[in-house]
Order: sequence, then structure tokens, then C-alpha cells
Amino acid sequence: MKQVETTREAMINRRSVRKYKTDMIPRDIIERIVEAGTYAANGRGHQASIILAVTNKELRDKLSEMNRKIGGWDEGFDPFYGAPVVLVVLAEKDWPTHVYDGSLVMGNLMLAAHTEGIGSCWIHRAKEEFESEEGKQILSDLGVTGEYEGIGHCVLGYPDEETAEAKPRKDDFVFWVE
Repeated sequence: MKQVETTREAMINRRSVRKYKTDMIPRDIIERIVEAGTYAANGRGHQASIILAVTNKELRDKLSEMNRKIGGWDEGFDPFYGAPVVLVVLAEKDWPTHVYDGSLVMGNLMLAAHTEGIGSCWIHRAKEEFESEEGKQILSDLGVTGEYEGIGHCVLGYPDEETAEAKPRKDDFVFWVE
């Protein structure tokens, strides 16, 4: 995957990857991606979101299996598409803009990954995972206190497929009011 030079290029060229190599991403690259997520715009500067940076294969596989069951897929399917890194974004349930704030974190993570030459994909069902007793126990075991809602999983890895071309933008995407 080619590294990009501008933010605009990253926004236009980034695509979701759904097939990854098993090679682990170096920690310094993951740290740069995570740092970019922490600088996402957020309501009143509250920083209601948190990121679980999961490189532990056992926990990664556990989250994948929880996600698979919630999604209703057949046993053996990996909803994380083989990505070795999962960045789980959660946000404080009682903060009024928590879903929006967490979504901006997800966007920053995916754009930062692209600029590092790393593939990414937003995987849903984090809300259901972390509303379950098993998900709450995972957070407790990690020392995360408070009431959080899962916003999404940003899976990361080296792409093991060609990046798809962007679909043409629809004609009625923008309505100018002048």
C-alpha cells in the first residue's frame, strides 16, 4: 500500500481492506495510528472516547468470536478478516455526543493507518459485544472503569489483496445553496 502525502489524498484514496496478511505491525506504527485517534474532534473537548489497542492474539480471537456470534455467521468465519491488530473504540455512555465523538476517532484511525501504509476496516457490533456480560468482564479485567458503549473496531494489518478503486460519487451527493 502506497503512503500518501496529503490528508485530502488519504480521504479520497483510503478503502476498507477485507483480507490481511498475518504479519504483525510494528508497535511504533500502531502507536502513531492510535495517537492520531486521540486527536479526533470531540464534543466540548471532553475526550469521552477510549481505545483498546489489542495486539494480544488470544483477546483478538475472543473478540472475533464474540463478533461472529453476534453477526450470526458460521463457525470459523473471522469478521476481522485475519487482521492481527484490533483497535476497539468505546465512549462514555452518558456523554451526549459519545457516538459522534467515537466515530470521529474511528475516522482518524483509518486515515492514519492509510498514511502509514496499513490497511484498515471499520467492523461493527462493538456495542453489542461490550453490552454483554463477557464484554463488561473484559473491560473490568483490563482495569477500565465506568460505563462505555462500543463504537467500533478498527482492524489493522498489511493488505493481502489489491486495493479496490473508488466507486464514482453519486450525482446528488451535494446540494449547493448559494
